[in-house]
Amino acid sequence: MAEGTSAGSAVVKKYFVLIAYDVEAWAAATDEQRSAWHEDHSVFHRTVGEHLLYGEALDGPETATTLRHEGGEVMLTDGPFAETVETIGGFYVVQAADLDQVSGWCALLPDCYSLEIRPCIEIDVPV
Repeated sequence: MAEGTSAGSAVVKKYFVLIAYDVEAWAAATDEQRSAWHEDHSVFHRTVGEHLLYGEALDGPETATTLRHEGGEVMLTDGPFAETVETIGGFYVVQAADLDQVSGWCALLPDCYSLEIRPCIEIDVPV
């Protein structure tokens, strides 16, 4: 179903789900815990089905590059934006009728994550 179309009376929107996790907790996890977390993702995928548009796991924070504009210059630095134990681990883009539906699906993901859910907006950028 295309974005902005109706499913019954509900308008379908895209939502971005940002997944953050505690690096130290992940490193300390057992193989069984990691397997359980991966199974939670499988349940999420099966439940969301065709409403899951895209998702990726991201490599560790040590591989991040930050780009900033400072005084008219482009500055590239190694590492994430902030020194923190928690880092971005991945994301999903889903289509849903509303935030309640997305929140319900996201409740299936591992409880070791912090999740940030934002509606997507469309911006026309000339190419």
